[in-house]
Amino acid sequence: MNCKNALVSAGVGLLGMVACVTPPTNFPSVPEIEFNSLEFVETPGQDSLIVSVDFRDAEGDLGLNATEIQPPFQELTFRRDQGGNLITFRNRPANAPPFNPIDWRINPIVNNQEVRDTIWVEPNPNHNNIFVRFFIKRNGVFQEFRWEDPPFFTSFNGRFPRILAGNNTQAVEGTIAYAMVSSGWNNIFRNDTIRVEVRIQDRQLNSSAWVSSPEVTLQGIRRR
Repeated sequence: MNCKNALVSAGVGLLGMVACVTPPTNFPSVPEIEFNSLEFVETPGQDSLIVSVDFRDAEGDLGLNATEIQPPFQELTFRRDQGGNLITFRNRPANAPPFNPIDWRINPIVNNQEVRDTIWVEPNPNHNNIFVRFFIKRNGVFQEFRWEDPPFFTSFNGRFPRILAGNNTQAVEGTIAYAMVSSGWNNIFRNDTIRVEVRIQDRQLNSSAWVSSPEVTLQGIRRR
């Protein structure tokens, strides 16, 4: 068995991956994942919530390198008016959202040139290949905790790197450990009961099913 290890920076978090290349044994073309673990790690300044999933895939077309930013993996789509012009905050239509760091970008690079203005954008979900949803228990019922909403305007979706080099295809299985870094886990969730859901996506844009962690508290999953 030929195993590979990778540790890369992934925006809001770090991502560790162990992938083992194996002969095809009826692995699925659409990636399959199973929940493995959820762990809370406290460090000075920043803490990490680490979710791990086990995966299987027939082609091994999992992962995106940092340089893969061309369609369909670009980070943003720049909104334009009927004349094909970029929509600025100053000339925004009535249906445009208020300023926030998700829907607007200041001085973005468009077609390899910096645009000195605030431009209306639409984040491209296919820029990422690992997706995480959070749920918090209130009055005995889980409700989604949306990081994209005010006041946070963020996301813990991200990327993991290519498992196989180049365009090689081969059945793979292994474990992805995705660390979401924040200084606010304790402040936000305190003693709340939470759970997370995770899915991954291959380069053909095939998505796995969502898998869920059990319900936990930060204290209950703290690394000792």
